[in-house]
Amino acid sequence: MQLSLRTFNTLVQSMAAAVEASATQLLDLTVGSTLRVVLEANASIGLWMQWLILQMLRTTRAASSNGADLDSWMADLTLTRLPAVAATGIVAFSRFTPGMTALIPAGALVRTADGTQTFSVSADTAHASWSVSGNGYVVAAGLVALDVPVIAQTPGSAGNVQAGTISLLASALPGIDAVSNANGFQNGLDAESDDAFRSRFRNFIASRSRATPLAVGYAISSIQQGLNYDIQENADPSGQSLMGSFVVTVDDGSGSPSTALLSTVQTAIDAVRPVGSVFSVQAPTVVTANISLNITVPAGTTKAPILALVGNAIGAYIDSLPIGVVLPLTRLAQIAYSASPAVINVGAVMANGSTSDIAVGATEVVKAGMIAVN
Repeated sequence: MQLSLRTFNTLVQSMAAAVEASATQLLDLTVGSTLRVVLEANASIGLWMQWLILQMLRTTRAASSNGADLDSWMADLTLTRLPAVAATGIVAFSRFTPGMTALIPAGALVRTADGTQTFSVSADTAHASWSVSGNGYVVAAGLVALDVPVIAQTPGSAGNVQAGTISLLASALPGIDAVSNANGFQNGLDAESDDAFRSRFRNFIASRSRATPLAVGYAISSIQQGLNYDIQENADPSGQSLMGSFVVTVDDGSGSPSTALLSTVQTAIDAVRPVGSVFSVQAPTVVTANISLNITVPAGTTKAPILALVGNAIGAYIDSLPIGVVLPLTRLAQIAYSASPAVINVGAVMANGSTSDIAVGATEVVKAGMIAVN
């Protein structure tokens, strides 16, 4: 039922009308009169009661609760808000004199030029330069620069910095003189919003029957933000028909989700899968999109910054495509126009040397490769 709210003046007017309708003689309701003061006092109490009702509604209904109140409401149903995701990316540590070996330890800190965002070097034991004994990355003698992974110390979208903004060494690194990021970071996410939390709650209620694609999808989406997935029923991992089997392809936006993430997805699905069924969880097959196009800008306009804007916008769009979604070539021209008002014409758009869309299978995902904007 919709609550009909009233203002202070409306309450006073309603009470005055009720009193006058019941009176047998003329009443004095002018400002300052005794009866007017009594009515205004009652209106103040009514306004306060109305506020208490609104506060109660805000804390007892998921549809009207916000922030901590919504978290408390959902906690009664064992639901928790998905936390923020820290941005990750690659930075290049470089030096002027490459004559000696240097070590970049895990946990070393770097910052953006304005000092607002700090990133720490993360461990990647599969990296060719990783040293177990040194717990870091070894920059071999003669090597001028080395690319290593970093992660934002503060989770959230604020860690999605642009290319070239990380330039300060916040930790003493002997033999290392500079740091930079050639590409921007785009995978940082803020904590789940109230609206997204409520939407996931509706999926939670709808999946209580279990053993349905919706239940499997809900289990996956509750692991972390930024996941997209595809469910193939009655198929095996090779795509062949197999009754009673289903395949789940999961991507975290990188195209190469970690083994730990795939294992977590496996466990979550196992809790809701149909009895007697078998399933497998896999990373998508990445289809690389190498894009080339020409743009025209007004005479006298510096073109280099516009080229970077268009290239970054196209790369971000391609990397955001879900699993199994085709890359439409004409969409790239639209993105180029939207990237900057200085773009007045777009031509010669090609993907992987062709003027056709890049089609993908149900378990494939398109990711940006080389993007040449001229």
